[in-house]
Amino acid sequence: MSAGVQAQVDSIKNQLPKDTVARLLDKPVVREIIIQDADSVKPKAFKPDPFKVVWMAAILPGSGQIMNRKYWKLPLVYGGFLGCAYAVTWNSGNYQSYKTAYLDILRYKTDPSYQAIVDKDHSKISFYQVLPPGYDIPREGGIDVYTTKLKTAQDGFRRYRDLSIIISIAYYALTIVDAYVDAQLYDFDISPSLSMHVQPALLANSYGVNNTLGLQCSFSLK
Repeated sequence: MSAGVQAQVDSIKNQLPKDTVARLLDKPVVREIIIQDADSVKPKAFKPDPFKVVWMAAILPGSGQIMNRKYWKLPLVYGGFLGCAYAVTWNSGNYQSYKTAYLDILRYKTDPSYQAIVDKDHSKISFYQVLPPGYDIPREGGIDVYTTKLKTAQDGFRRYRDLSIIISIAYYALTIVDAYVDAQLYDFDISPSLSMHVQPALLANSYGVNNTLGLQCSFSLK
C-alpha cells in the first residue's frame, strides 16, 4: 500500500511582494494604530487623588501619607500625635489633682468636722498628697498661702491642658494639609536645574542718545 502527501502552497505569500509588510508599516494609519496599542500596554504613572487623600487623612490620620506613598512621614505623624496625647493626658491629670486638692482644702477650712478627720489622719487627703516630698503645709507658708498656691496650680494646668488640646487639633489639620499638598504636587517636577548666564549687553539709555555697555544676567529654570 502506498500513500502520497502534498502540502498546500502558500499562494498569498507567493503573490505578495517581499516588502509588503514594510510598506504597510509606513502607512500613517497603521503606524498610529501600533503607537496607540503600545501606549495602552504601558503602565500608567501613579497619581493620587487629592479628594480621596483628604477624606482618608481626615478619617484615619496617616492614611493620606500612605496613599501618597510617603511612608517615611508615618513616624513623624504618629510621633506627633503621641506627643500631643501625652501632653493632654499629663496636664489633664495634674489639673484634676490640683482641682480636687483645692476643693478639699476649702472644705477643710470651712467644715470643722472634716478638719477633725483630716487632722487625725491626713495620709489619704488630696491636698497633702500633692505636696512635694519632704514638704508640709507650714513649710509652704501656712494654710492660706498653700490654698493660693493650689488655686494657681489648678488654673495653670487647666490653661496648659486647653493649649495642648488646641495644638493637637492644629497638628491634626496640619497632617491633612500635608497629605493634600503631597497629592497635588506628586508629579510636580522639582529638579534643581538652575543655570545662570552672564553676557555683555547694549543697554538703552533713557536720558541720552548714546547706549550703555553693560552685563546681562539671566536665570533659566528647566
